[in-house]
Amino acid sequence: MSEKLSTQPYKGTRDFYPAEMRLRNWFFGVIRTVLEGAAFEEYNGPMLESLDLYAAKSGEELAEKQTYHFMDKGNRHLAIRPEMTPTVARMVAAKMNDLAFPLKWFSIPNMYRYEATQRGRLREFWQLNVDIFGCETYEADLECILTAIRLLRAFGADETMFTVRINNRRFFNDAIRAITEKDEEGCRLISKVIDRKNKVPREVYEKELTELGLSSGQIAKIDGLYSMSVEEAAALCPESTGAQELLGLFEALRALKLDRYCVFDFGIIRGLDYYTGTVFEVFDNAPENNRAMFGGGRYDNLVGLFVKNAKVSGVGFGMGDVTLENFLFTHKLVPESFGKEAKLLITRFEDVNTETYFALSGKLADCGIVNAVYLGSAKKFGKQIDYAVKAGFTHLLVMGATELAAGAVKIKDLAARTETEVSVGADLNCAELAKLLKS
Repeated sequence: MSEKLSTQPYKGTRDFYPAEMRLRNWFFGVIRTVLEGAAFEEYNGPMLESLDLYAAKSGEELAEKQTYHFMDKGNRHLAIRPEMTPTVARMVAAKMNDLAFPLKWFSIPNMYRYEATQRGRLREFWQLNVDIFGCETYEADLECILTAIRLLRAFGADETMFTVRINNRRFFNDAIRAITEKDEEGCRLISKVIDRKNKVPREVYEKELTELGLSSGQIAKIDGLYSMSVEEAAALCPESTGAQELLGLFEALRALKLDRYCVFDFGIIRGLDYYTGTVFEVFDNAPENNRAMFGGGRYDNLVGLFVKNAKVSGVGFGMGDVTLENFLFTHKLVPESFGKEAKLLITRFEDVNTETYFALSGKLADCGIVNAVYLGSAKKFGKQIDYAVKAGFTHLLVMGATELAAGAVKIKDLAARTETEVSVGADLNCAELAKLLKS
Protein backbone atom coordinates (compact mmCIF):
# COMPACT_ATOMS: atom_id res chain seq x y z
CA MET A 1 0.00 0.00 0.00
CA SER A 2 1.68 3.20 -1.20
CA GLU A 3 -0.61 5.83 0.34
CA LYS A 4 -0.60 6.54 4.04
CA LEU A 5 -3.75 5.71 5.98
CA SER A 6 -5.83 8.67 7.13
CA THR A 7 -5.74 9.64 10.79
CA GLN A 8 -9.32 10.95 10.57
CA PRO A 9 -12.32 8.90 11.77
CA TYR A 10 -15.08 7.87 9.38
CA LYS A 11 -17.41 10.76 8.46
CA GLY A 12 -20.00 11.37 11.15
CA THR A 13 -18.11 9.48 13.86
CA ARG A 14 -15.80 10.75 16.61
CA ASP A 15 -12.61 9.83 18.38
CA PHE A 16 -12.95 10.07 22.14
CA TYR A 17 -9.65 11.08 23.68
CA PRO A 18 -9.45 10.97 27.50
CA ALA A 19 -10.73 14.57 27.88
CA GLU A 20 -13.83 13.80 25.79
CA MET A 21 -14.38 10.54 27.65
CA ARG A 22 -14.24 12.34 31.01
CA LEU A 23 -16.95 14.73 29.86
CA ARG A 24 -19.15 11.97 28.46
CA ASN A 25 -18.71 9.77 31.53
CA TRP A 26 -19.61 12.75 33.72
CA PHE A 27 -22.96 13.47 32.08
CA PHE A 28 -23.77 9.77 31.69
CA GLY A 29 -23.04 9.48 35.42
CA VAL A 30 -25.52 12.25 36.22
CA ILE A 31 -28.11 10.50 34.05
CA ARG A 32 -27.58 7.13 35.75
CA THR A 33 -27.88 8.70 39.20
CA VAL A 34 -31.25 10.29 38.33
CA LEU A 35 -32.69 7.19 36.67
CA GLU A 36 -31.50 4.66 39.23
CA GLY A 37 -32.89 6.95 41.94
CA ALA A 38 -36.30 6.61 40.26
CA ALA A 39 -35.99 2.77 40.14
CA PHE A 40 -35.24 2.51 36.40
CA GLU A 41 -33.04 -0.51 35.61
CA GLU A 42 -30.33 -0.61 32.95
CA TYR A 43 -30.28 -3.11 30.06
CA ASN A 44 -28.54 -3.46 26.71
CA GLY A 45 -28.98 -5.39 23.48
CA PRO A 46 -26.95 -6.43 20.42
CA MET A 47 -25.49 -4.00 17.92
CA LEU A 48 -26.80 -6.19 15.06
CA GLU A 49 -30.46 -6.99 14.43
CA SER A 50 -32.45 -8.35 11.52
CA LEU A 51 -33.31 -5.57 9.07
CA ASP A 52 -36.91 -6.81 9.22
CA LEU A 53 -37.12 -5.54 12.79
CA TYR A 54 -36.82 -1.94 11.59
CA ALA A 55 -38.64 -2.37 8.29
CA ALA A 56 -41.70 -3.61 10.20
CA LYS A 57 -42.28 -0.58 12.39
CA SER A 58 -39.65 2.15 12.24
CA GLY A 59 -40.80 3.65 8.95
CA GLU A 60 -39.49 3.64 5.40
CA GLU A 61 -37.04 6.54 5.75
CA LEU A 62 -35.21 5.07 8.72
CA ALA A 63 -35.24 1.42 7.63
CA GLU A 64 -34.41 1.90 3.97
CA LYS A 65 -32.51 5.18 3.72
CA GLN A 66 -30.72 5.71 7.03
CA THR A 67 -29.82 2.20 8.19
CA TYR A 68 -26.44 0.58 7.62
CA HIS A 69 -27.35 -2.94 6.47
CA PHE A 70 -25.66 -5.90 4.80
CA MET A 71 -25.95 -9.63 4.06
CA ASP A 72 -23.88 -11.81 6.39
CA LYS A 73 -22.13 -15.06 5.42
CA GLY A 74 -25.28 -17.00 6.24
CA ASN A 75 -27.24 -14.84 3.75
CA ARG A 76 -29.12 -13.08 6.55
CA HIS A 77 -30.07 -9.43 6.01
CA LEU A 78 -28.75 -7.61 9.07
CA ALA A 79 -28.73 -3.99 10.20
CA ILE A 80 -26.52 -2.05 12.59
CA ARG A 81 -29.03 -0.67 15.06
CA PRO A 82 -30.26 2.84 14.16
CA GLU A 83 -32.47 3.03 17.28
CA MET A 84 -33.21 0.98 20.39
CA THR A 85 -37.00 0.79 20.72
CA PRO A 86 -37.55 -2.23 18.41
CA THR A 87 -34.77 -4.10 20.25
CA VAL A 88 -36.21 -3.49 23.70
CA ALA A 89 -39.67 -4.47 22.46
CA ARG A 90 -38.20 -7.73 21.15
CA MET A 91 -36.45 -8.35 24.50
CA VAL A 92 -39.66 -7.75 26.44
CA ALA A 93 -41.58 -10.07 24.14
CA ALA A 94 -38.95 -12.82 24.60
CA LYS A 95 -39.45 -12.96 28.38
CA MET A 96 -42.81 -11.33 28.91
CA ASN A 97 -44.09 -14.19 31.06
CA ASP A 98 -41.12 -13.87 33.43
CA LEU A 99 -41.06 -10.09 33.84
CA ALA A 100 -42.83 -8.02 36.49
CA PHE A 101 -44.86 -5.27 34.86
CA PRO A 102 -44.80 -2.33 34.73
CA LEU A 103 -41.14 -2.35 33.67
CA LYS A 104 -38.98 0.74 34.00
CA TRP A 105 -35.84 0.27 31.92
CA PHE A 106 -33.09 2.42 30.44
CA SER A 107 -29.99 1.98 28.27
CA ILE A 108 -27.24 4.15 26.78
CA PRO A 109 -26.12 2.26 23.65
CA ASN A 110 -24.33 3.58 20.58
CA MET A 111 -26.19 3.63 17.29
CA TYR A 112 -25.54 4.35 13.62
CA ARG A 113 -27.61 6.20 11.03
CA TYR A 114 -26.54 6.99 7.49
CA GLU A 115 -27.72 10.59 7.23
CA ALA A 116 -26.38 14.05 6.45
CA THR A 117 -24.14 15.26 9.25
CA GLN A 118 -24.90 18.63 10.86
CA ARG A 119 -24.79 20.33 14.25
CA GLY A 120 -26.27 17.92 16.78
CA ARG A 121 -26.56 15.05 14.31
CA LEU A 122 -23.84 12.53 13.49
CA ARG A 123 -23.79 9.06 11.96
CA GLU A 124 -22.57 7.39 15.14
CA PHE A 125 -24.02 8.54 18.44
CA TRP A 126 -24.82 7.37 21.94
CA GLN A 127 -28.44 7.66 22.99
CA LEU A 128 -30.14 7.42 26.34
CA ASN A 129 -33.32 5.34 26.02
CA VAL A 130 -35.91 5.44 28.80
CA ASP A 131 -38.94 3.13 28.55
CA ILE A 132 -41.90 2.04 30.65
CA PHE A 133 -43.78 -1.12 29.64
CA GLY A 134 -47.09 -2.42 30.93
CA CYS A 135 -48.93 0.78 31.90
CA GLU A 136 -51.78 1.58 29.52
CA THR A 137 -52.84 4.89 31.05
CA TYR A 138 -51.37 8.37 30.75
CA GLU A 139 -49.52 8.00 34.08
CA ALA A 140 -46.62 6.33 32.24
CA ASP A 141 -46.62 9.18 29.70
CA LEU A 142 -46.51 11.58 32.64
CA GLU A 143 -43.59 9.80 34.29
CA CYS A 144 -41.57 9.79 31.05
CA ILE A 145 -42.08 13.53 30.58
CA LEU A 146 -41.40 14.15 34.26
CA THR A 147 -38.19 12.07 33.97
CA ALA A 148 -37.02 14.06 30.95
CA ILE A 149 -37.54 17.29 32.91
CA ARG A 150 -35.75 15.88 35.98
CA LEU A 151 -32.76 14.86 33.88
CA LEU A 152 -32.26 18.36 32.49
CA ARG A 153 -32.88 19.94 35.88
CA ALA A 154 -30.21 17.66 37.35
CA PHE A 155 -27.70 19.52 35.17
CA GLY A 156 -29.00 22.87 36.43
CA ALA A 157 -31.39 23.68 33.57
CA ASP A 158 -34.59 25.65 34.23
CA GLU A 159 -37.76 26.49 32.30
CA THR A 160 -36.09 29.38 30.44
CA MET A 161 -33.68 26.95 28.80
CA PHE A 162 -35.97 24.26 27.39
CA THR A 163 -39.60 23.54 26.53
CA VAL A 164 -41.42 20.19 26.27
CA ARG A 165 -43.83 20.28 23.31
CA ILE A 166 -46.59 17.68 23.58
CA ASN A 167 -49.18 16.19 21.23
CA ASN A 168 -51.08 12.91 20.91
CA ARG A 169 -51.13 10.73 17.78
CA ARG A 170 -54.64 9.43 18.49
CA PHE A 171 -55.89 12.98 18.81
CA PHE A 172 -53.91 14.05 15.75
CA ASN A 173 -55.52 11.34 13.60
CA ASP A 174 -59.01 12.15 14.93
CA ALA A 175 -58.55 15.88 14.25
CA ILE A 176 -57.16 15.30 10.74
CA ARG A 177 -60.00 12.89 9.96
CA ALA A 178 -62.55 15.44 11.15
CA ILE A 179 -61.04 18.12 8.90
CA THR A 180 -60.15 16.09 5.79
CA GLU A 181 -62.32 12.91 6.02
CA LYS A 182 -59.20 10.88 5.13
CA ASP A 183 -58.75 7.22 6.08
CA GLU A 184 -55.93 5.86 8.27
CA GLU A 185 -53.41 5.77 5.43
CA GLY A 186 -54.38 9.27 4.35
CA CYS A 187 -53.81 10.55 7.88
CA ARG A 188 -50.43 8.82 7.97
CA LEU A 189 -49.33 10.53 4.76
CA ILE A 190 -50.51 13.91 6.05
CA SER A 191 -48.59 13.33 9.28
CA LYS A 192 -45.37 12.89 7.27
CA VAL A 193 -45.86 16.30 5.67
CA ILE A 194 -46.70 18.01 8.97
CA ASP A 195 -43.69 16.36 10.62
CA ARG A 196 -41.48 18.17 8.06
CA LYS A 197 -43.35 21.46 8.30
CA ASN A 198 -40.55 23.42 9.95
CA LYS A 199 -37.86 21.89 7.75
CA VAL A 200 -39.21 22.96 4.35
CA PRO A 201 -40.41 26.27 2.84
CA ARG A 202 -44.09 27.13 3.32
CA GLU A 203 -44.84 26.69 -0.39
CA VAL A 204 -43.43 23.16 -0.32
CA TYR A 205 -45.54 22.33 2.74
CA GLU A 206 -48.73 23.60 1.05
CA LYS A 207 -47.87 21.88 -2.24
CA GLU A 208 -47.39 18.50 -0.56
CA LEU A 209 -50.70 18.77 1.33
CA THR A 210 -52.48 19.87 -1.87
CA GLU A 211 -51.06 16.84 -3.69
CA LEU A 212 -52.64 14.68 -0.97
CA GLY A 213 -56.04 16.15 -1.87
CA LEU A 214 -56.41 18.88 0.75
CA SER A 215 -58.14 22.15 -0.10
CA SER A 216 -56.86 25.58 0.95
CA GLY A 217 -59.69 25.71 3.51
CA GLN A 218 -58.65 22.40 5.03
CA ILE A 219 -55.01 23.51 5.19
CA ALA A 220 -56.13 26.71 6.94
CA LYS A 221 -58.07 24.68 9.53
CA ILE A 222 -55.00 22.56 10.23
CA ASP A 223 -52.91 25.73 10.53
CA GLY A 224 -55.33 27.02 13.16
CA LEU A 225 -54.56 24.05 15.39
CA TYR A 226 -50.90 25.06 15.70
CA SER A 227 -51.74 28.11 17.83
CA MET A 228 -54.49 26.56 19.99
CA SER A 229 -54.28 25.67 23.67
CA VAL A 230 -54.82 22.03 24.58
CA GLU A 231 -58.36 22.84 25.80
CA GLU A 232 -59.28 24.66 22.57
CA ALA A 233 -57.90 21.85 20.40
CA ALA A 234 -59.53 19.06 22.44
CA ALA A 235 -62.90 20.82 22.13
CA LEU A 236 -62.81 20.19 18.37
CA CYS A 237 -62.91 16.41 18.94
CA PRO A 238 -64.39 15.99 22.43
CA GLU A 239 -65.07 12.27 21.92
CA SER A 240 -61.48 11.55 20.97
CA THR A 241 -59.62 9.22 23.33
CA GLY A 242 -56.46 11.11 22.46
CA ALA A 243 -58.08 14.40 23.45
CA GLN A 244 -59.00 13.00 26.86
CA GLU A 245 -55.46 11.66 27.31
CA LEU A 246 -54.05 15.11 26.53
CA LEU A 247 -56.40 16.85 28.95
CA GLY A 248 -55.58 14.37 31.74
CA LEU A 249 -51.86 14.71 31.10
CA PHE A 250 -51.87 18.52 31.20
CA GLU A 251 -54.08 18.54 34.29
CA ALA A 252 -51.48 16.36 36.06
CA LEU A 253 -48.61 18.56 34.84
CA ARG A 254 -50.37 21.63 36.27
CA ALA A 255 -50.94 19.86 39.59
CA LEU A 256 -47.22 19.03 39.76
CA LYS A 257 -46.32 22.63 38.79
CA LEU A 258 -44.48 21.32 35.76
CA ASP A 259 -46.73 23.00 33.20
CA ARG A 260 -44.25 25.89 33.06
CA TYR A 261 -41.97 23.52 31.15
CA CYS A 262 -44.66 22.16 28.82
CA VAL A 263 -46.90 23.37 25.97
CA PHE A 264 -49.37 21.71 23.63
CA ASP A 265 -48.14 21.67 20.01
CA PHE A 266 -50.25 20.05 17.29
CA GLY A 267 -47.23 20.06 14.98
CA ILE A 268 -45.36 17.49 17.09
CA ILE A 269 -45.76 14.17 15.27
CA ARG A 270 -42.57 12.11 15.75
CA GLY A 271 -41.86 10.57 12.36
CA LEU A 272 -41.58 6.92 13.38
CA ASP A 273 -44.65 4.88 12.48
CA TYR A 274 -44.94 2.96 15.74
CA TYR A 275 -46.13 5.89 17.91
CA THR A 276 -49.81 5.56 18.86
CA GLY A 277 -50.59 8.00 21.69
CA THR A 278 -48.75 10.79 23.52
CA VAL A 279 -45.75 12.18 21.63
CA PHE A 280 -43.39 14.90 22.80
CA GLU A 281 -40.18 16.70 21.88
CA VAL A 282 -37.87 18.71 24.10
CA PHE A 283 -36.67 21.96 22.50
CA ASP A 284 -33.61 24.01 23.40
CA ASN A 285 -34.80 27.62 23.82
CA ALA A 286 -31.39 29.21 23.15
CA PRO A 287 -31.56 31.28 19.91
CA GLU A 288 -28.20 29.89 18.74
CA ASN A 289 -29.32 26.29 19.30
CA ASN A 290 -33.11 26.53 18.92
CA ARG A 291 -34.02 23.00 17.87
CA ALA A 292 -35.59 19.77 19.04
CA MET A 293 -33.04 18.01 21.23
CA PHE A 294 -34.86 14.74 21.85
CA GLY A 295 -38.30 13.22 22.23
CA GLY A 296 -40.45 10.14 22.38
CA GLY A 297 -43.93 8.90 23.02
CA ARG A 298 -46.30 5.97 23.42
CA TYR A 299 -46.11 2.85 21.26
CA ASP A 300 -48.80 0.33 22.12
CA ASN A 301 -48.32 -2.29 19.41
CA LEU A 302 -44.61 -3.12 19.14
CA VAL A 303 -44.51 -6.17 21.42
CA GLY A 304 -47.35 -7.66 19.40
CA LEU A 305 -44.97 -7.98 16.43
CA PHE A 306 -43.25 -10.83 18.25
CA VAL A 307 -45.99 -12.50 20.31
CA LYS A 308 -49.43 -13.00 18.78
CA ASN A 309 -52.20 -11.12 20.61
CA ALA A 310 -49.67 -9.71 23.11
CA LYS A 311 -50.92 -6.48 24.64
CA VAL A 312 -48.01 -4.80 26.37
CA SER A 313 -48.08 -1.04 26.05
CA GLY A 314 -44.90 0.99 26.00
CA VAL A 315 -43.89 4.62 26.32
CA GLY A 316 -40.41 6.09 26.23
CA PHE A 317 -37.95 8.61 24.87
CA GLY A 318 -34.45 8.79 23.47
CA MET A 319 -31.86 11.53 24.08
CA GLY A 320 -28.66 11.71 22.03
CA ASP A 321 -25.30 12.54 23.58
CA VAL A 322 -24.44 15.11 20.88
CA THR A 323 -27.52 17.27 21.42
CA LEU A 324 -27.18 16.98 25.20
CA GLU A 325 -23.55 18.09 25.04
CA ASN A 326 -24.47 21.06 22.81
CA PHE A 327 -27.23 22.01 25.26
CA LEU A 328 -24.93 21.86 28.28
CA PHE A 329 -22.26 24.02 26.68
CA THR A 330 -24.76 26.47 25.17
CA HIS A 331 -26.26 27.15 28.60
CA LYS A 332 -22.91 26.95 30.44
CA LEU A 333 -24.09 24.00 32.53
CA VAL A 334 -20.77 22.15 32.59
CA PRO A 335 -19.33 22.98 36.05
CA GLU A 336 -16.28 25.23 36.04
CA SER A 337 -14.62 22.71 38.33
CA PHE A 338 -15.12 19.89 35.82
CA GLY A 339 -11.82 18.20 34.97
CA LYS A 340 -9.94 20.06 37.71
CA GLU A 341 -10.05 17.36 40.37
CA ALA A 342 -6.80 16.66 42.20
CA LYS A 343 -4.56 14.28 40.28
CA LEU A 344 -1.25 13.40 41.88
CA LEU A 345 1.96 12.26 40.17
CA ILE A 346 4.39 10.39 42.41
CA THR A 347 7.84 11.38 41.22
CA ARG A 348 10.72 8.93 41.53
CA PHE A 349 14.30 9.08 42.68
CA GLU A 350 17.01 6.46 42.29
CA ASP A 351 17.73 6.36 46.04
CA VAL A 352 14.24 4.90 46.76
CA ASN A 353 13.29 1.50 45.39
CA THR A 354 10.38 1.25 42.95
CA GLU A 355 8.34 -1.04 45.22
CA THR A 356 8.15 1.69 47.88
CA TYR A 357 6.59 4.11 45.40
CA PHE A 358 4.02 1.58 44.25
CA ALA A 359 3.17 0.72 47.87
CA LEU A 360 2.58 4.41 48.52
CA SER A 361 0.45 4.66 45.36
CA GLY A 362 -1.77 1.83 46.57
CA LYS A 363 -2.28 3.47 49.97
CA LEU A 364 -3.15 6.78 48.29
CA ALA A 365 -5.69 5.01 46.10
CA ASP A 366 -7.23 3.44 49.21
CA CYS A 367 -7.68 6.98 50.55
CA GLY A 368 -9.53 7.99 47.39
CA ILE A 369 -6.64 9.98 45.88
CA VAL A 370 -6.23 9.74 42.08
CA ASN A 371 -2.53 9.12 41.55
CA ALA A 372 0.11 7.46 39.41
CA VAL A 373 3.77 6.58 39.76
CA TYR A 374 5.98 8.18 37.11
CA LEU A 375 7.04 5.37 34.77
CA GLY A 376 9.84 6.99 32.84
CA SER A 377 13.50 7.44 33.75
CA ALA A 378 13.97 8.61 37.33
CA LYS A 379 17.20 10.48 36.57
CA LYS A 380 15.78 13.85 35.44
CA PHE A 381 13.32 15.54 37.81
CA GLY A 382 12.62 18.33 35.29
CA LYS A 383 11.40 15.76 32.78
CA GLN A 384 8.97 14.42 35.36
CA ILE A 385 7.57 17.92 35.92
CA ASP A 386 7.15 18.45 32.17
CA TYR A 387 5.29 15.16 31.92
CA ALA A 388 3.01 16.06 34.86
CA VAL A 389 2.00 19.38 33.28
CA LYS A 390 1.36 17.88 29.84
CA ALA A 391 -0.58 14.90 31.26
CA GLY A 392 -2.89 17.09 33.35
CA PHE A 393 -1.65 16.29 36.85
CA THR A 394 -2.44 18.97 39.43
CA HIS A 395 0.11 18.00 42.09
CA LEU A 396 3.48 16.32 42.44
CA LEU A 397 4.53 14.11 45.34
CA VAL A 398 8.25 14.28 46.08
CA MET A 399 9.81 11.56 48.22
CA GLY A 400 13.50 10.80 48.08
CA ALA A 401 15.52 8.85 50.61
CA THR A 402 15.69 11.85 52.96
CA GLU A 403 11.90 12.34 53.04
CA LEU A 404 11.31 8.60 53.38
CA ALA A 405 13.63 8.40 56.39
CA ALA A 406 11.83 11.36 58.01
CA GLY A 407 8.38 9.84 57.37
CA ALA A 408 7.33 12.81 55.24
CA VAL A 409 6.59 13.77 51.64
CA LYS A 410 6.51 17.11 49.82
CA ILE A 411 3.46 18.11 47.79
CA LYS A 412 3.92 20.59 44.96
CA ASP A 413 0.77 22.39 43.72
CA LEU A 414 1.51 22.95 40.04
CA ALA A 415 -1.05 25.72 39.58
CA ALA A 416 -0.26 27.69 42.75
CA ARG A 417 3.46 26.83 42.57
CA THR A 418 3.54 26.13 46.29
CA GLU A 419 5.15 23.32 48.24
CA THR A 420 3.83 21.74 51.44
CA GLU A 421 5.52 19.11 53.58
CA VAL A 422 3.15 16.45 54.94
CA SER A 423 3.91 13.84 57.57
CA VAL A 424 2.87 10.37 56.49
CA GLY A 425 4.69 8.37 59.18
CA ALA A 426 6.97 5.41 58.82
CA ASP A 427 4.08 3.22 57.64
CA LEU A 428 3.04 5.78 54.99
CA ASN A 429 -0.32 6.71 56.54
CA CYS A 430 -1.92 8.99 53.92
CA ALA A 431 -4.87 10.46 55.85
CA GLU A 432 -3.32 13.94 56.27
CA LEU A 433 -2.26 13.97 52.66
CA ALA A 434 -5.75 13.06 51.50
CA LYS A 435 -7.18 15.89 53.58
CA LEU A 436 -4.76 18.36 51.97
CA LEU A 437 -5.59 17.34 48.39
CA LYS A 438 -9.35 17.33 48.96
CA SER A 439 -9.45 20.75 50.65
